[in-house]
Amino acid sequence: MDFRIISLPPFTAVTSGPDPACDFSPTGTLGKFDQFFSSITPNDSPPRDFLFFNQEAGGFEWWYALREDMPDGGFEKVEFNGGMYLTFFYRDHDEDAHNQLYQEALAYLENSNVLELDERPGHYSMGHIITPPDLIDAQGYAIMECFVPVRLKTAPQP
Repeated sequence: MDFRIISLPPFTAVTSGPDPACDFSPTGTLGKFDQFFSSITPNDSPPRDFLFFNQEAGGFEWWYALREDMPDGGFEKVEFNGGMYLTFFYRDHDEDAHNQLYQEALAYLENSNVLELDERPGHYSMGHIITPPDLIDAQGYAIMECFVPVRLKTAPQP
């Protein structure tokens, strides 16, 4: 597979906080956070929401990148330091496809003379739904973009 390497800039985000229960219901931690940021999502192009597994806390956590003019909804703010990411796409909830592509990405990095995996606290692989909501409703599924943190092999670890 050909992987794409992109750079995400630093940003300030609000966070759902880690949720070991992974509760996306309307009353759950992740569900309430989804309702909040879905109500303020602008029609601009950069991805703003990123879901990842927070290994230290043992639960899923969702971040939403804020612009200066956006409300924080009372959620805690966090700073993201940006970085390079290897990306791939798959049909959301297809764990077999995700796992296969993630293993291919790790093999690609293992064989790379230039890049290596850069997962560390606060800097994990994360996902973002790239399908517009109207299309999700029409076709019945979404496409997830997965962002795997990478760095140059010669770069010092932060």
